[in-house]
Amino acid sequence: MIVNADSAQIYRDLPVLSAQPSATERSRAEHRLYGVLDGATSGSAAEWAEMAKREIAGLHSTGRTPILAGGTGLYLRTLLDGIAPVPPIDPGVRREVREASVAVNHARLRTLDPPAAERLKPTDSTRVARALEVILSTGRTLSDWQTQREGGIAGEIELEPLILLPPRKWLYQRCDERLTQMIDAGAVAEVEALLARALDPDLPVMRAIGVREIGGYLRGERSLDEAVAAAQQATRRYAKRQYTWFAHQPPADWPRFREPLDLDRLGDALALLQPNR
Repeated sequence: MIVNADSAQIYRDLPVLSAQPSATERSRAEHRLYGVLDGATSGSAAEWAEMAKREIAGLHSTGRTPILAGGTGLYLRTLLDGIAPVPPIDPGVRREVREASVAVNHARLRTLDPPAAERLKPTDSTRVARALEVILSTGRTLSDWQTQREGGIAGEIELEPLILLPPRKWLYQRCDERLTQMIDAGAVAEVEALLARALDPDLPVMRAIGVREIGGYLRGERSLDEAVAAAQQATRRYAKRQYTWFAHQPPADWPRFREPLDLDRLGDALALLQPNR
């Protein structure tokens, strides 16, 4: 049983562009939490973690083993370690913050929470807004709340992690090839349908890699080749950040498989899960 742990694949609007499992792959194994949210919603790591807990508990109750697959480190960390118990944000504060520009919010954050303002990019509207609304609504900084963690399941389960860290050159080539395959499989029509919904541009689904680049092509601002090249570059940059996170953030004793993963090497990778057997 495969359980999704990818923040883009949870939305039903972009099955091609987010590389959700194909019909053939789904026929080989049951998949959960893929395409379960509408793009008009702003799913959070905490919401995913609650869904994942229910799936994991249900599978365990029937004697089955869930396999979590995905590259969203925040999702996995929230599930295993828990999340800061930040109280619900006052609706008036949220409305005030979300209606202001990111420049105004960042300036206020510099006054109220200087370390957060220094840490966050001034153009990161979502994270700047979150940090500001937390301190305005609760009187405590988000980093202060994050010193507390609740709801993690790491101590309740038997975990056998495996981190894939293939050679970067091989990984980036695969990223480029996959983007081309997405275009051939209908990614342009997928983005066109999404943009036709006129959703809030700050929603997670609207910030998925490829949406902005293909959107530029659909508006006549660039050629399709230019859109593909830009999306490939954005994918490689994101893959680099993911690679760095998974190389250094998880515990040092989590096994890392550093070879290209194909059928010939699958056994070698899986052997790392059972070092003493």
